[in-house]
Order: sequence, then C-alpha cells, then structure tokens
Amino acid sequence: MLLKSLNYWSVPGGLEGTLAVPEFLRIAKECGFPAVEVAIGPPGSALGTDANESDCRALLEEARRQGVGIASVASGLYWGRNLADGSAEARRGALQDLESMLQIASWLSVKTLLTIPGAVDVFFLPDRPHLTYNHVWEHATEGIRAALPTAERAGVRIGIENVWNKFLLSPHEMAAFIDQFDSPWVGAYVDVANLLPFGNAEDWLRHLGHRVAGVHFKDFRRAVGTAEGFVDLLEGDVNWPEVMKALREIGYDGPCVAEMIPLYKHAPIVRAKNASTAMDAILAM
Repeated sequence: MLLKSLNYWSVPGGLEGTLAVPEFLRIAKECGFPAVEVAIGPPGSALGTDANESDCRALLEEARRQGVGIASVASGLYWGRNLADGSAEARRGALQDLESMLQIASWLSVKTLLTIPGAVDVFFLPDRPHLTYNHVWEHATEGIRAALPTAERAGVRIGIENVWNKFLLSPHEMAAFIDQFDSPWVGAYVDVANLLPFGNAEDWLRHLGHRVAGVHFKDFRRAVGTAEGFVDLLEGDVNWPEVMKALREIGYDGPCVAEMIPLYKHAPIVRAKNASTAMDAILAM
C-alpha cells in the first residue's frame, strides 16, 4: 500500500533545520499526512548528524504518540560536500556524513535514506567548481561502495535521487550506476518532477522497476523550464494517471513523499494542505 507522506522541507523552518521535529509531526498530521520524511542537517540542527540512539528513540515515541509514521529520511548536506567532491578531504567528510545518516535512519526504523552521491555542478551554488562527469561517477561509486557495509548493518537502503546535478540524466544511467554495486542496499529515489525537463516519470519508473526505493511527488511546468517551474501537484505536466499505473506495475508499495518547495510567500502551511488534498486524488487514480 502506497503511503502518503510529507517532506520536512515543505513547512516553515524545514529548510533552515530550525523546526522541531515534534512540531513538524503535528503540522503534517493536521494537514492530513499519516507519515513524514524527516531531514538530517548539520550538528545542532533539529535533527543533526550528532543525533544519538536515545534522541531517535524519543522521536519515534513522539511520532507514535501523535499517530504519525516516520517513513523515510532525506538530507541537504550533500550540497555542501558529497562523495564525489573535488577535494579528497571533503569526500572523506561526506562519507562520514553518509555513514552517520544511515545509522540515524536505522535508529528511526526507516528503510530508505535519500542520497545525492555527487554533482557535476550545482545550479544554485555557482561558486562551486565544475567537475567532469567521469570524476563524479568514479568517486560517487567509490563512496557508495565504501558505505555499503554500514548500509547493510543498518538495514537501510541508499536511495539515489535524480536531481538537477547534471549526473545520471536517464533511467539507463541510473540503472547502470545502481547495478554496478550488485547490492540490495542501493536503489533509486525517483523524483517525478525533477526529471521532466529531460524525460517522463512513468518511463523512469518502469525502467528502474525493482530498484525504486522511494518516490518524491512534485509537479513542474516544462514551458517554464527553470526552478520557477515547480508548481502545486496537479498544476504541472506530470502525467499522474500514468505515474500511478507505473507504480502499480512495478509493485512499489513504499512512501510517496510530497516535497513542496519553495513555500508560499504568505500562509505557507496552505501549500502542504493543498498537497494533501491533491495526493488523495492522485493516489486514487
């Protein structure tokens, strides 16, 4: 059964990592979401890489008390440094981050950690150096392989997300990247809107099949073509009936996570509420 879920960054204070997770759980439930995707930030944030088992146990207990499930874990740390960074020191730090996040995800009883293994460039961080595709493939592979023993011990799948990083731009590339590890602990985290400038979500889902470990629900208008093209669910060009058909065909039964950014300028919680209503309609297709 597909699980309707809300990403932490979809509400005020989420992107900044300042919103207390219990308050996020309350907001998600109020908006009609039975589950959430929490996000791990730097040490000192609402849920940082310095979280320990006791912290996670307390969060799980609070989630149970509120009647909201913690279904998956994301992180924005990959934009600051990642497994394929140009600096060997940054790559070592990113591996430590990934291993810490896998352990935290395990303590939270989550099965999938959204992971961005590297970037050729980052469009919203123009000062970051441009790296070659081959460099990113080589070092992302090296980093994921090094993290596999931790993923297996934790029982958490590394979900490689398609993002605007000029890397893994087709389902064939994504499948090849995943398959080289020959491991059940690496899969694909498919964002159905991120890929619209160069593909169709239903094609990606069908090609990736059993590799799909997570799904982000967003919508996008191709005619805009920039980050301003991300719109409310059902307002863009995602072919939702075909997406739902493809999810059923591949047997995916995990969380479908609304990632609604950027927030509305005014009354931002309304966007999460609108997403909840739209997801009810989409999941019924």
